[in-house]
Parts: sequence; C-alpha cells; structure tokens
Amino acid sequence: MKLLVLGSGTGWPRKERNAAGYLVETGTYTLLLDFGPGTLRRLTEAGRDINHLDLIFLSHWHPDHVTDLIPYLFATRYALGFKRTSTVYLLSAQGFKDFYQALKGAFGHWIEPPEGLLEIVERPRKEKTLFELPGLRLFTAPACHNPESLALRIEAQGRALVYTGDTGYCPSLVELAQGADLMVAECASPEGWEVEGHSTPSAAARMAEEAGVQKLLLSHFYPPCDQSDLLTPAQKFFSGPILLAQDLMEIKI
Repeated sequence: MKLLVLGSGTGWPRKERNAAGYLVETGTYTLLLDFGPGTLRRLTEAGRDINHLDLIFLSHWHPDHVTDLIPYLFATRYALGFKRTSTVYLLSAQGFKDFYQALKGAFGHWIEPPEGLLEIVERPRKEKTLFELPGLRLFTAPACHNPESLALRIEAQGRALVYTGDTGYCPSLVELAQGADLMVAECASPEGWEVEGHSTPSAAARMAEEAGVQKLLLSHFYPPCDQSDLLTPAQKFFSGPILLAQDLMEIKI
C-alpha cells in the first residue's frame, strides 16, 4: 500500500500546499481521500489519471475537502478523455445524497456522471461501520469536527492506514486507529493556537500513542504551522516516527 499526499494545506490558498487530498494505492484499488480545490491538478502533476479512481472518501463537506468533486463529475461527461466504465464508489456520511442534490440544483445535469458509474454509499454518523470490497476493508467512525465528519481506516495487503479528516482529540478515532501502520492526522494549528474541532501536534500525537500506531504523519497545516516547531510537542506524546506532510510526498506502508 502506498500514500501520495496531494494536499497538505487547508482552505487558505498557497502555492506550496494544496487543500486536502490524499491518494492511496493498494495494488488493486486507487482511493482518493478528500477532494479539496486543486486536487485534480495535483493528480495530473503526480502522473495519475482520474480514470483510475475506484473510490472517493469525503470526510466532511467543508469547501476545502470537497470542491474538486464538481469538476471531477463534470469531467466524467467528457467522452474524449473519460473512458472508465466500472463503478466508482463514493463514501461519506448520511446526508451526502441530499448534499449532492443541492449541488445539482446549482450545476444541473453537468455534474451527473454516465449512468451506473457512480455509487454513493452513505455511512452512519455516530457509529463504527464496515464497507468491504474484495481485498479491501474500509471502516468509518465519527470524528470530532462537523456533525457529518467521519474518519477512515483502510485495511489492504496486510496493512492498515487511518485518515482522521478534520478533528480534535476524539476517543472514537483512537479506537478506530488501534495498531494501524500509519495515521494521517490533521494538525491545523501549532501549540498555543488551539481551535475547536481541530488538532494541535500534541492532540494528534496523543491519539496516535493511545492507539498504538506505528507511524504518524501530520498534515492539513494552516500557514502558522510552517513558522512553528511541530515535532517537539508531538514527540512529547508519541514515541514512534513522526513525519510532516508535503505536497507530492509518497510513503510506502
């Protein structure tokens, strides 16, 4: 399994850090975790093709996590370039179908993919659940951010990756991440800049340590993070390796 960081930033536009987006390649499946603005451009920069996306996970519906879903759906109608015919699964919380209907109220049929291409799979908001494909197990659990916010655990090839999405310290996420090989954790603010529903380095590190994960990747940085020491406060709580995300970083899991 391999992780490619497509966006290590937030909703504030920056050349060096795109908004939220992460590609996971299992060898059998290609999964996109969140779809912030600029994600499609980063995909092409990384030499990837949207025809190969098998599954899209949207952790919640803030603009910096979903906006490029609109041009993606528009692109599926471009017959000269979009050739995929097999199902693309879209996982998100209960209520997403209503959210999508609202988008179609603005953009109409232009964001309706070819019939049968997209299958929306809504997940409960308040409990841990499992969605399976052959050789792939996807667990979702509540995150502590928006009412619809979910975290995701991916199990494939004998490895486990957990993506927190936006969250503060969250016991349900600690349970979801137990023993994972890698946790991709939101770390929007440095120590002393706490924002409700978001994590600092120490909060992310506490969850990683309590879950017994092997490696921690901090990501989703607001600009003050780049002028701050993120590693020292995180290392006080997490004993394993800690990485700081950069756009187009690749990690083998």
